[in-house]
Amino acid sequence: MRPFHHLLANNLVANVTNFTVWFAVTFWVFIETQSVFATGMIAGIYLVFTAAFGIWFGSIVDHNSKRLAMLGSSVVSGVCYVGGLVMVLLEPEGAFRNPYGPYLWLFILVVMLGVIAGNIRSIALPTLVTILIPEDSRDKANGLVGMVGGIGFLTTSVISGFLVAFTGMLGVLILALAATVLAFAHLAFVSIDEGRAPADPNVPAEPKRVDIAGTIAVIAAVPGLFALIFFATFNNFLGGIFMALLDAYGLSLVSVEIWGLLFGALSTAFIASGIVIAKTGLGKNPLRTLLMVNVITWAVCCVFTLQSSIWLLAAGCFVWMLLGPYAEAAEHTTLQKVVPLERQGRVFGFAQSVEQAASPLTAFLIGPLTQFVVIPFMTDGAGAQTIGSWFGTGPARGIALVFTVAGLVGLLVTILAFNSRYYRELSAAYADNKDDDENGGAAVADPA
Repeated sequence: MRPFHHLLANNLVANVTNFTVWFAVTFWVFIETQSVFATGMIAGIYLVFTAAFGIWFGSIVDHNSKRLAMLGSSVVSGVCYVGGLVMVLLEPEGAFRNPYGPYLWLFILVVMLGVIAGNIRSIALPTLVTILIPEDSRDKANGLVGMVGGIGFLTTSVISGFLVAFTGMLGVLILALAATVLAFAHLAFVSIDEGRAPADPNVPAEPKRVDIAGTIAVIAAVPGLFALIFFATFNNFLGGIFMALLDAYGLSLVSVEIWGLLFGALSTAFIASGIVIAKTGLGKNPLRTLLMVNVITWAVCCVFTLQSSIWLLAAGCFVWMLLGPYAEAAEHTTLQKVVPLERQGRVFGFAQSVEQAASPLTAFLIGPLTQFVVIPFMTDGAGAQTIGSWFGTGPARGIALVFTVAGLVGLLVTILAFNSRYYRELSAAYADNKDDDENGGAAVADPA
């Protein structure tokens, strides 16, 4: 466990660094330009790049030492942050205040590429869990991974705000560069036995290519695995509603200062969840745990905006954040069990690409739909006349209705998934692989 704990600590530093840069550049661009368009585009760049690069990053992880891939991630991030720092120091007068200026957007692209390079780590770490952790403890290890993500999320929002307020992007990039060098230096001295056999000069090496067709064949070879990925994609599709509307709804109830403090406090649920998973695990069937978590979270989504109450909203967000790591850990544990190790990077990368593509699509669609259809519907339209007497009327109640409908749709889809043959097939595949491991057998064969 010692190398694994070193990897967790190293990833914590890298994740906090990269996400601090992302949050900071968003805050800073808004302060400089006062443009909501610009901040929205930054979020879109992150999500689109994550979806676009996921499969390629997965192939890098599969074809190389996981540790080397993570070191390479730090190198790319560091180079990008150096580039961003140079651009800050050489900024032409007023270039960063023009929300449509090429200098600003070149700077954003350079810095965001440094952030995106960190996604290699999020693909490599689950594969290292497979290598370093015994099968019966992987669910608990995945809980620790989720806890590290929660700590990073909590600290990032605080650090980035203070850095931008007192130092601007100059201080952010100097600190990011120093932390990236620290993470690289630490990982360089961490010894990891990845079980990689020395290359045999008489055996042709596997071509180092992305191999999307081979990855799809591996996923298709496991009954129900495509359904799991698309189920997660659908959840992210609905989850894009939170990305687009949660801040607007929260700020309709409290001031921006209270909302920021409240959201930071609620983020401790990620940490609590990771600790509990690390102690108790996910049960015999992680897939069942995944669906049960979705039943609870979507049921909560149905009711946490029924009335205009910050306490009701806070309780709903806490449940979501508390149970979110369970869903992620359950998906990772299932994939680690049923996918051959030599293909896990590409499968995790494929899942990341497909799943992350859903949220920005919803975020881009739901904003205009809510603004021009649902809000008028609940302000002086048929919705206000039909349910306004008890649900409430006005723009905030229009946003609330979107959350309630999303919860009902998510709950219905989860119940259907619970009763589908795909759930039964994938649960059986997981159980069969567990039995094979206990009897000295192998995991699912790689059809490629």
